[in-house]
Amino acid sequence: MEEESFDEAVMGCQGVFHTASPVLKLTLDPKTEILEPAVQGTLNVLRSCKKNSCLKRVVFTSSSSAVRVRHDFDPQIPLDESSWSSLQLCETLQVWYALSKTMAEHAAWEFCKENGIDLVTVLPSFVVGPSLPPELCSTASDALGLLKGETERFKWHGRMGYVHIDDVATSHILVYENEKAKGRYLCSSTVVDNTELVSILITRYPSLSIPKSFDQLDRPYYEFNTSKLKKLGLNFKSIEEMFDDCIASLVEQGYLEGV
Repeated sequence: MEEESFDEAVMGCQGVFHTASPVLKLTLDPKTEILEPAVQGTLNVLRSCKKNSCLKRVVFTSSSSAVRVRHDFDPQIPLDESSWSSLQLCETLQVWYALSKTMAEHAAWEFCKENGIDLVTVLPSFVVGPSLPPELCSTASDALGLLKGETERFKWHGRMGYVHIDDVATSHILVYENEKAKGRYLCSSTVVDNTELVSILITRYPSLSIPKSFDQLDRPYYEFNTSKLKKLGLNFKSIEEMFDDCIASLVEQGYLEGV
């Protein structure tokens, strides 16, 4: 949130990857804890980038939630990079993460257009795979809860896109190194609803306490068109590979037993 705090880190870099965004804790105020840091933090990074004469490209990690939170799309036509989430609908539904990512990406595009910065954005869906830090991030915690039979957090996912963390990393490298890469890139392997997901996981991991089903939420059906990223050479890993690597990591870190 502090202006010029990224100057030293950015100076001299040819490429800058802005991948972090706050995640709301349920007891906190969404405006001060997630919306303002997401937007102002992004702009602070970009203001530092503007001062760097060596800069060639900025890669910004947005989210598929900046595409799919809208009610005016045809469920028979997969969503692509031309789609933007509705700020009004995000606020009405109080989906603060989606609102923050949509606002931050809009702000990034506006700033970079005004200041002549070459920007490319990557929009991952729900990220699954091995976890590097000792403390689990929110997505890894959600996955762990599901594998242990908890449903409280995961039940709100409904229909969701999933992608392997390796593919997310690779996509960032591809859009940075490929000079012809332009605009937004959806990054998602498979879209499934909760019941489909647990059916796959129960078959693969029968010893875990995975819920057998979820209540069907009144959510619109959607798929993602990821052909733009595939044209750069990315071959997405399957949902089975995502959770195999996720589970192996959780076991190794001592979060999961009985596999």
